Amino acid sequence: MKRNQKETIAFYDRYAREFVEQTSNASMSVMMEAFLKEIPKGCKILDFGCGSGRDTKAFMDLGYQVTAVDGSRKICEEASTFTGMAVRQMDFMELEEVDEYHGIWACASILHVPYDDLVDLFGKLYMALKQDGILYVSFKYGSFEGMRNERYFTDMTMDRLRPILDQVSKLGVLKYWVSADVRENRGDEQWLNLLLKKIV
Repeated sequence: MKRNQKETIAFYDRYAREFVEQTSNASMSVMMEAFLKEIPKGCKILDFGCGSGRDTKAFMDLGYQVTAVDGSRKICEEASTFTGMAVRQMDFMELEEVDEYHGIWACASILHVPYDDLVDLFGKLYMALKQDGILYVSFKYGSFEGMRNERYFTDMTMDRLRPILDQVSKLGVLKYWVSADVRENRGDEQWLNLLLKKIV
């Protein structure tokens, strides 16, 4: 793991409780509805960077089979308590599953991965999806990359992302859109949202 990623994980370990309190009530209903519309009911979902466990619990309550992972040990502990299920700590680049999930939900998580590592990571996400599987990802909208607020961020626009997706050619774009931040008093911040489909 690179130094900037270690610093990011250390931030979440240090401020896990505060982060959970700030994000656990944020509504992702619009994004979830778009995602769930594309996958079978009750299927297997990987919450890839689950944070507080907010979305994991929402998927579980709707009857989906959910696996949840996060990079921060403290965040995993908080999410395990909130969801009532074991949440696994792992570095995102350790994902090695093949043909496992109908859907992968990477909400505000892989935005901490350096741009130069994203081709490899998208390749791993592609491999973990079943045929016709759906991947949701979101990034802060923009072209910044570096440390901000004690964490490493890779902001994204479609122009920046297309060269990456072109190298994972069997991961097709179903839909993308820009939205406002759903957290209280953060509506001036914008996010790039994408639904991608595994094309075999």
